[in-house]
Amino acid sequence: MQGLLAFLKGLGASRLMAMVAVTAVLIGFFAFVIIRVTTPQMTTLFTDLSVEDSSGIIKDLERQAIPYELRNDGAVIMVPKDKVTRLRMKLAEAGLPKGGGVGYEIFDKSDALGTTSFVQNINRLRALEGELARTIRAIDRIQDARVHLVLPERPLFSREAPQPSASIVLRVRGGLEPQQIRAIRHLVASAVNGLKPQRVSIVDEAGQLLADGSNTDADGATGDERRAAFEKRMRNHVEAIVSSVVGSGRARVELSADFDYNKITQTSDKFDPEGRVLRSSQTREESSVTAENNGQVTVNNELPGNQQSDTANPARDQSKKSEETNNYEISRTTKTEVTEVGRVNRISVAVLVDGTYTKDDKGQMVYAERGKEQLDRIATLVRSAIGFDQKRGDQVEVVNLKFAEPPSVVPLSEPAGWLGMMQLTKDDLMYVIELAVMMLLGLVVTFMVIRPLVQRILASEPPPPSPPSALPAPADATAQAGGSGQNLVPGNNATAQLIDVAQVQGQVHAQSVHRVGELAERNPAETASIIRQWLTEPA
Repeated sequence: MQGLLAFLKGLGASRLMAMVAVTAVLIGFFAFVIIRVTTPQMTTLFTDLSVEDSSGIIKDLERQAIPYELRNDGAVIMVPKDKVTRLRMKLAEAGLPKGGGVGYEIFDKSDALGTTSFVQNINRLRALEGELARTIRAIDRIQDARVHLVLPERPLFSREAPQPSASIVLRVRGGLEPQQIRAIRHLVASAVNGLKPQRVSIVDEAGQLLADGSNTDADGATGDERRAAFEKRMRNHVEAIVSSVVGSGRARVELSADFDYNKITQTSDKFDPEGRVLRSSQTREESSVTAENNGQVTVNNELPGNQQSDTANPARDQSKKSEETNNYEISRTTKTEVTEVGRVNRISVAVLVDGTYTKDDKGQMVYAERGKEQLDRIATLVRSAIGFDQKRGDQVEVVNLKFAEPPSVVPLSEPAGWLGMMQLTKDDLMYVIELAVMMLLGLVVTFMVIRPLVQRILASEPPPPSPPSALPAPADATAQAGGSGQNLVPGNNATAQLIDVAQVQGQVHAQSVHRVGELAERNPAETASIIRQWLTEPA
């Protein structure tokens, strides 16, 4: 301990503070490296969380003593990678995240015995709005959604019931396509009894009206939107089938469709004279007998006795009449044709394909055009994909031209060798690289910064010269030193300091002479001129 204390006192205050500072920096650096290495790799548990969902998840994580990190003002929660799957299943069992708002779980409470009908209706409306908002948030590009429903009750003694309506506020990433807006309107209208899609209004977070029910088309889309959607769908089909032949990115497809937006209703009646059907038949027969009385009409002839006298040899006039009426129904066909809006009149397709590229002996890419037979096959595929109709006037053109940029995309191959055997992912590789960089940085700091500092601190400095002391050495020490025949050992501190000062001065003088000799060897001409100048100077 005395030696340690003497060593510390010999270092001085400045060296001691420098050693403490270096030790603290060294401990802090290695502590950071150890903590960073031992910290588990964090991954995303949930994103785009509301404040309520984030607080509920954090409370559950703290209860399970699981480390976590918050990012993006609590909207993103990071947890250890090896626990993310189990945590998601555990939180899903607990109903987290709820997605903001209140859903049908509001009816899971057991204290609804004394609830009034008004409160039940309000809870039902809240639950329906919350469930619709959760469903809408499941759509791509939608971050958050709020739904407001108006479900009016039918007044008493009223023949007509008021129609329900809905308003939706969306917070989106980028922009929504018209098909997505129509899908949201129909989704909400189908979930609410009696609600029509035209009664659903949609507004984004910037206050822009996305849907107001002003579309008059039956499908809720204008003619230009339907034509654009049809052209996009057909163009994607054609580009997909052509790219599978010529390669990805080596084909350009442009498609134009001519639509007829006139709605036509046509009714026609067709009669078939050969197709007769008996509808009704009526037969009528008449028979009459007239006795001859010479045209005399007397009272005697009308008496019963006189009439019998004439029966022996009567003279009568008989007549018969037969009539038959047949009614036939002629075959008749009534045809009503309704041509809806958006009929395709003509389709025109232009396909531009690149040629083939091969490497020559020098390793350079050489362009070659495609053959006519291959272009004809591609045109046949395009005709089949668009439903080509020559009577309609459809056109398909396939042209082979060299693109401005040669193909430079190299397909990524699957990891092989030891990477494939160890099943290392991209995150694992980045983690290993990060550890290697930190270890390399630690070694560099240790050998390039800390080691020179420690050596400099521990290096001995020459003690300050002390005034010479006239005190003679003790006689017994001198006698012991001379009697032993060894090197003289000073008997007190003053003599030792004088010897050390002399040794240091001699070393400094020897080093100066050595440096002067080196300078003279390197620069002989300058050295000779300096010596001549010294010789010419007066003494």
